[in-house]
Amino acid sequence: MKVDLVTGWARGAMTAREIESELSVSVSTNSVSDRDGFEWWNGMVSEAVGAVSITSQHADRFRGAATSLRLPQTEVSSFSFSPMSAQRAPADIRRSDPDCYFLFLVHGSPMGLEQRRSNTLLKARDMALFDTSQSLACEFEDHSRLSRVTLLRLPRTTLPLPPDRIDRLLGTRLSSRTGAGALLAGYLAGLRESTDRCEADELQRLGAIAVDLATVFLASRLGSPPSLPAETRHQALLARIQAFIDHNLADPDLTPATIAVHHHISVRLLHQLFQQQPETVGATIRQRRLERSRADLTNPRIAHRSIGQTAARWGFRHQAHFARAFRLAYGMSPSDFRRTVGT
Repeated sequence: MKVDLVTGWARGAMTAREIESELSVSVSTNSVSDRDGFEWWNGMVSEAVGAVSITSQHADRFRGAATSLRLPQTEVSSFSFSPMSAQRAPADIRRSDPDCYFLFLVHGSPMGLEQRRSNTLLKARDMALFDTSQSLACEFEDHSRLSRVTLLRLPRTTLPLPPDRIDRLLGTRLSSRTGAGALLAGYLAGLRESTDRCEADELQRLGAIAVDLATVFLASRLGSPPSLPAETRHQALLARIQAFIDHNLADPDLTPATIAVHHHISVRLLHQLFQQQPETVGATIRQRRLERSRADLTNPRIAHRSIGQTAARWGFRHQAHFARAFRLAYGMSPSDFRRTVGT
């Protein structure tokens, strides 16, 4: 019996309307009984990724959890689950095909992947690409711990790469240890771990960056970055810069000059890249620092931190400068804001 995804999520105290309005949704087998957990998981994966047939030696005590970020152009999902095998056969494809690619990152236990005559063993920090329109088989058989993967949904229309060339990568091991792979893997892991601190507009921006980074990564694996359109190359460079800014906000020495040096471009070109953006480079750094600081001030788990410690954590050298910028952005001082939200 197939379990409807919305029904399963509603059992976890969320209505279908609430699900549609949420950027981030987390579900788990904890919302259903042990007897229903495996069937619930099978239905949830079929709805979230594509119709599949799942088997497991742990069906009577299956455990699984998923978090999904729904973003413009893409979706980033994290899964942890008991050992299992999954197959997507031609009949499954005929029944449900979202017509997209999934790029996924393995976090813990190794897994086997087979697609398009490629049969690969993937270990922690490896990535791989699969196509929902082609048959697929996955094996997660480490019985000592839960498997964990992060999936990035890539609709075909978002990738400016020839499908026949992308097919060469399906089911193969894609290393995330160097270059664009390391940047993309770190970005996806950071995005997955920091969603609680992100505003809705920030999540939208970060999702677009993820797609651009994935495009550059896949193009580099094909050995043909120059084949990308000039606009895509510029967007990819901008995406790398945006990711660099997000990961280095705590550094008080983060400036347009240091960003340009790190990316081997001139400060003039850096400013040109930001001409079509809502803010300049310096304003982008300042605004994102303020966003992170504001999120920290609403977090009861770190309410013991002083205003000065919060400012320093996100790269502000002087508390007075932070207070002025915060008041200008949000209409009140950091201390008044903290009292308003009650942390």
